[in-house]
Amino acid sequence: MSLPVLIVLHQENSTPGRVGQYLRKRGVPLDIRRPALGDDLPATLDHHSGAIIFGGPQSANDDLDFVKREIDWIGVPLRENKPFLGVCLGGQMLARHLGARVDQHSEGHVEVGYYPIRPTEEGLRVCEVWPDHVYQWHREGFELPRGATLLAEGDTFPVQAFRQGERAYAIQFHPEVTHAMMCRWTIRGQHRMELPGAKQRVAHFEDRLVFDYAMQNWLSHFLDRWLQGQPEPKTEAALTA
Repeated sequence: MSLPVLIVLHQENSTPGRVGQYLRKRGVPLDIRRPALGDDLPATLDHHSGAIIFGGPQSANDDLDFVKREIDWIGVPLRENKPFLGVCLGGQMLARHLGARVDQHSEGHVEVGYYPIRPTEEGLRVCEVWPDHVYQWHREGFELPRGATLLAEGDTFPVQAFRQGERAYAIQFHPEVTHAMMCRWTIRGQHRMELPGAKQRVAHFEDRLVFDYAMQNWLSHFLDRWLQGQPEPKTEAALTA
């Protein structure tokens, strides 16, 4: 059996959603920890195949002990060259660990709903299939850390995905969101849809019918490459097609 992937969540009822489903289908066990509720994090990933830090209502700038501990802990997978993925808040934590700024949009805009992204050439090396639009739920974004590789760009928040080294990734969007999760988020977080630039609840579900299949396809391809530890090189013909 494969070593488990360490899953870091930030609320009692949070789940890894579709990411967890895909990993289990690949025979990868999940070791779920919630540092916000007192769970510890391992001193080494010798007994894990990788680690994923998911999103949450917190900010990577919060002066909370568990937030600071998680940001510091990211040094473990980086030092041990283990696959790491930061999703939304988790990606912002990786950016902070690497010394980059995490902040709100200069005009107060948010991304809540589906928004377009554009993979870079290096992003296409990581995964040749990218969705046109991805599901977002955030008020803050990250800068590209010094030495990191930009993988995908957006309009409101320019940095949507980056890689540090060959095995650590940050994404601003939420490929893990299932239909049930979207129902919960859009009900419990209804106030977020009053913020500048947010999509209304009906648009979330209408856009899901259009864009979710491509999101699933990307996630499936990406997780396979991520578990392998490094992207597969694309041929020159594929890059120029």
